[in-house]
Amino acid sequence: MEWYVYLAYFFAGALLANGVPHFVEGIAGRRFQSPFASPPGVGESPPPVNVIWGLTNIFGGYALIAGVGDFEFGLTRDVLMISIGAFLAAIALAGYFGRLRSR
Repeated sequence: MEWYVYLAYFFAGALLANGVPHFVEGIAGRRFQSPFASPPGVGESPPPVNVIWGLTNIFGGYALIAGVGDFEFGLTRDVLMISIGAFLAAIALAGYFGRLRSR
């Protein structure tokens, strides 16, 4: 498989991981940081914005998985790359949001 397919799967995992907190906070009716707030990424957006932003990330991740290469479930490199992307994004997001929310 071509290298760019693995890169696409890596970023798909990152998008999926980023979509979860925005979507969950939005459907819970809570404000949450988003790139559309002031200042971007620090200020909090209203719940509907976060639902839309979370779903945009989730659909973007799905589009990369479904649209690039021939994705195979199981113990494959495809799943490994998505998992690595999701793991690294989750760790980075936990640190970032943890710092913002502890103020």
